[in-house]
Amino acid sequence: MAKVHPNAVVPEPATTSSSSGSGRAAVSPAEDQEPTVLTVWRKSLLFNCDGFTVFDARGNLAFRVDCYAASRRRAEVVLMDVAGKPLLTIRRKKLSLAEHWVIYDGDAAAAAKANPLLSVRRHVSLGASKALARITPLASSISAEAYVVEGSYGRRACAVRDARGEALAEVRRKESVGNDVFKLVADPRLGAPLAMGLVIALDEMFGGAGASAWWLLRRTWSA
Repeated sequence: MAKVHPNAVVPEPATTSSSSGSGRAAVSPAEDQEPTVLTVWRKSLLFNCDGFTVFDARGNLAFRVDCYAASRRRAEVVLMDVAGKPLLTIRRKKLSLAEHWVIYDGDAAAAAKANPLLSVRRHVSLGASKALARITPLASSISAEAYVVEGSYGRRACAVRDARGEALAEVRRKESVGNDVFKLVADPRLGAPLAMGLVIALDEMFGGAGASAWWLLRRTWSA
């Protein structure tokens, strides 16, 4: 797997966590910044963990997700930096008919008052539709307009688009390495941490057993 993580070093588990992340700060970059291109590996570098390992364009570790719970029905997932500091908490909304996740700044479990950034709700349609999910900004630091995710996450070919149809983040296939390794292109208007947070939410909605259960539910409704 040298092509996947050329400069990777297995990180030590974090001993402490911070309630202040950097996800919110990533949504107000300079306008002249170029999109960030990341390589996402759907695997944790820690033994016996599920999650993600994310590398920048130089092959260095950028983000990590280490989930000790193997269940596809996780209540929340934490996006961390290389040192294990929580950047974002992606939490499942309870008692929601459709899949609904909220992305919070930092470690939402440790914060006295969680700061929500984005709401990600799975698009429900019994007919043909390109939309996978609807994204609603919840923080004043993010644009007030809603976003839509279109395409196919399972095929690693989808994009987060604004009301004008411009892509703020794109998931693209990476040649000859299968579905567990793919590219993530993040526009500076959204930022790399939030783009990765959306990937985590999409993976929970459309990956593994969760996707199969949703397909069976839609089939039941259509019958």
